Amino acid sequence: MKKIQMVDLKSQYEKIKSTVDASIQEVLDTNTYINGPLVHQFQKNLEDYLGAKHVIPCANGTDALQIAMMGLGLQPGDEVITADFTFAATVEVIALLQLTPVLVDVDLHNMNIDIDAVKKAITPKTKAIVPVHLFGRAANMDAIMEIAAQYNLYVIEDNAQAIGADYISKSGTKSKVGTIGHVAATSFFPSKNLGCYGDGGAIFTNDDNLAHIIRGIVNHGMYERYHHDVVGVNSRLDSIQAGVLNAKLPLLDEYNQARRLAATKYNAAFSGHKNIITPEFDVNENDHVFHQYVLRIIDADRDALMQHLLGKGIPCAIYYPIPLHSQKAYLDPRYKEEQFPVTNQLVKEVIALPMHTELDDEQIKFIANSVWEFLNK
Repeated sequence: MKKIQMVDLKSQYEKIKSTVDASIQEVLDTNTYINGPLVHQFQKNLEDYLGAKHVIPCANGTDALQIAMMGLGLQPGDEVITADFTFAATVEVIALLQLTPVLVDVDLHNMNIDIDAVKKAITPKTKAIVPVHLFGRAANMDAIMEIAAQYNLYVIEDNAQAIGADYISKSGTKSKVGTIGHVAATSFFPSKNLGCYGDGGAIFTNDDNLAHIIRGIVNHGMYERYHHDVVGVNSRLDSIQAGVLNAKLPLLDEYNQARRLAATKYNAAFSGHKNIITPEFDVNENDHVFHQYVLRIIDADRDALMQHLLGKGIPCAIYYPIPLHSQKAYLDPRYKEEQFPVTNQLVKEVIALPMHTELDDEQIKFIANSVWEFLNK
């Protein structure tokens, strides 16, 4: 059995080596390192894939979130509602812009933002909702968009973990996540389902005016060289990373299907175990693309299980060990522990197992058997 990796980027690269290498060599040969032809090509390719009118590449996923909020013209003191159970970047950019983060609990079954909690958190100062499509699963966008329309709020999709996933609306129509809200942000960090070989990100929107504003923001506020029309930042996707992404984008659906197949095999291997709750998903749909495969361990020692797996050479991780409302940087007297029962439960139960496009049956069997071995001893 080959060595188990949390994410096996080397094996993935070996299958696309010639295409990736040729793209990188093209950049080196043409010296088009910033905003070169490959960046524009990737932008167009991703627009076509998503069915989005506008994709604006940028330097990383955190910048993408910040720039999206800047483009909407949110002002200091405006309240932005988002999930307590997610990576800090989501709330970090809210605080950086001197907006007021409003953290709410998540749903126990899908770990995405809780709709009832969102409704309860709305005040006259609320200006936006940031749903996170956590671990690759689409959030309840029908409900979120209905709330946004009722209260005249912006919706900023944090799509850093779910690129390529479908959202199936109540009417049965399918849209790619990241194309439903007013604007969306994604990350191309190497471990993502669509990852480059460094940092990278992008903003999506179907709003022509917003896209124009954002294109200026990512490039120092310039639409014409040395003419700074808006306050901007320096956040551009470099051409080498665009070349890598161009090589991978045609394979994204195949990559996501491989992740779903691995998740199906994991779920079958853990079926019926009293201490394990597996992620729920419809095998016939693409609404979960498994950026992470996350179990809940109940009535057992999750931390000891983690050490057991690490001791057997099986990488694993806890996403996320500390709720955002408990993080030193985001402590706020407005928050009461009773507001976050699900998040406080999940941080004690969740464990992420290896998940990537190169997992094979032998590895999955060994990982599953090792989990059973610990829980049954």
